Amino acid sequence: MDVAADVVIVGAGIVGAACARALARAGARVTVLDRVAAASATSAHGEGNLLVSDKGPGPELELAKVSLRRWAHLADELADELGPLFPSIEHEAKGGLVVVTSADGLDGLRGFAEAQRAAGVEAVEVTAEQARELEPDLAPGVVGAVYYPQDAQVQPVAAAEALLASARRAGAVVRTEVEVTGPLLGDGGRLTGVATTRGEVSAGAVVVAAGPWSAEVAERLGARIAVRPRRGMVLVTTPMRQRVRHKVYDGDYFAATQSAGAELQTSAVIESTRGGTVLIGSSREQVGFDDRLSTQVLAQLARRAVAVFPFLARTNVMRSYLGFRPYMPDHLPVIGPDPALPGLWFATGHEGAGVGLAPATGDLLAAGMLGLAAAVDPRPYAVDRPTLRPRVAHGEALA
Repeated sequence: MDVAADVVIVGAGIVGAACARALARAGARVTVLDRVAAASATSAHGEGNLLVSDKGPGPELELAKVSLRRWAHLADELADELGPLFPSIEHEAKGGLVVVTSADGLDGLRGFAEAQRAAGVEAVEVTAEQARELEPDLAPGVVGAVYYPQDAQVQPVAAAEALLASARRAGAVVRTEVEVTGPLLGDGGRLTGVATTRGEVSAGAVVVAAGPWSAEVAERLGARIAVRPRRGMVLVTTPMRQRVRHKVYDGDYFAATQSAGAELQTSAVIESTRGGTVLIGSSREQVGFDDRLSTQVLAQLARRAVAVFPFLARTNVMRSYLGFRPYMPDHLPVIGPDPALPGLWFATGHEGAGVGLAPATGDLLAAGMLGLAAAVDPRPYAVDRPTLRPRVAHGEALA
């Protein structure tokens, strides 16, 4: 498989796919490699959320605002480009509703929403009665909520496959069942490609977009990145008539996403799909790549979901699944070049926001690699940003 490219992207999930499309459409010769099938790992085990509601003011929110606008246009762009025979990415601007069941929780939610509004997020406080107009089946204990009309959803596998198909149309090559085994190094130790189980791929640059496996890939190439796997589980009900109209979650969700703890954390996250099923999450825990389903975790998810929507207690669960999110200690993705290994770039560490942040990530990476204007300031996502330096210095990068 000895080939040459301008850019090799390691990882054919939704982030790698967005990077491939952005680079290929800008004229770069792109080769995408993945050791398994495209969009079959982290991208296949998420809910396809496109959210601003779970992000406080700061760099992640700025990236999310750009990405949500890009997704709205991408849905039409991809449909026009790929034609009616290609599956829809199922973009749905359903909106999000964050509910609370106590006065203290409502005060906290109000303060959070006020800060978000100052940062440009549409966050509309609603009374308990107004919340039930939006979601008639809410539990009686809900005392208030904030509605986020910008929140949306896509089908993550269909979206990743569509981005890859668009990249192919622009000349990109996608090769699966190919594992990266080591680096190709040129003058001065510059990374000039990768060795794989199917030969060598020379390139002007290598992008690691391997999600929670990015640390492993980086180590094989002679670099370090502080990405760790964070396991999450989801329950899926049998199909029913639509009774959950928005993405609905309890006020604990934001705290769970921002926690640095390795212990199990759960919060209620409930939404319907176009197929009539209801997805119930979410959990977070750092247990390495342990892929065993836990009945304890699933039971907690069920209890928390029933506390928000009591009717779910009478609903059958069809299946459950788990996946691994790429967790960064400071809760920001890494997008940009490795200062220690010329030729190496990263697009990883998005944790549970990879689907939502993918378009802006691809655009930001392409802008940096090709010297184009960026839609957001790239510095907060740099590999050597100050919030990561202490951890790297203490040897946590490969933990």
